[in-house]
Amino acid sequence: MQPDQSGIMQQPPQPVLVVNNLSCSRDDRLLFAELSFSLAAGQVLLLEGDNGSGKTSLLRILCGFRTADDGEIRWRGQTLDSGSYYKEMAYVGHADGAKKELTVLENLRFTQALHSQSGYDIDQALIKVELAGFDDNSVQTLSAGQKRRLSLARLLIAGAVLWILDEPFTSLDRRGIALTEALIAAHVRQGGMVMLTSHHDLTLTGLPLQRIHLNSCQ
Repeated sequence: MQPDQSGIMQQPPQPVLVVNNLSCSRDDRLLFAELSFSLAAGQVLLLEGDNGSGKTSLLRILCGFRTADDGEIRWRGQTLDSGSYYKEMAYVGHADGAKKELTVLENLRFTQALHSQSGYDIDQALIKVELAGFDDNSVQTLSAGQKRRLSLARLLIAGAVLWILDEPFTSLDRRGIALTEALIAAHVRQGGMVMLTSHHDLTLTGLPLQRIHLNSCQ
């Protein structure tokens, strides 16, 4: 137990996401083995490691894009297939994940339709990511940084508890990086969880941050 500011001992937060003894191979090469960790509400987990160590593969396993070779993942005490996990998780990867031939507004309406419980409405999300006024712009006319901001808007609209982010600061300038960090911090302080990879030095003062370093297995 940990004491709070009043000196009263507090129970540690109960884990929501639990990963036990996970192993993953690619092209007959073992990326990682017997990997275990947990994540509770209001926590951030940063995955570190060299290129090829399995960071993106781990995120893809957690998103259901591929299966692990061994191990178990539980969400709220249940296996991913039997619980509400995929309704409560949102992913932003290297690709922007937007339909380039559609407008910003059309893309966000599509995201909104996929999620029964939404956090922000479209106008609120666009204001939050500083894309207000770009509603009718085709995605293919946006800059790389603006496309990343659109990905952030999709996260806000989805209203997911767990954000899984693969290099979310790519193509962002200093202002965009600061905005992304502020959105992550706000999400976590409201009881959300974030798991991410990043080569950027995070500035998340006062937030509980776990670090897991993956070493590529030979």
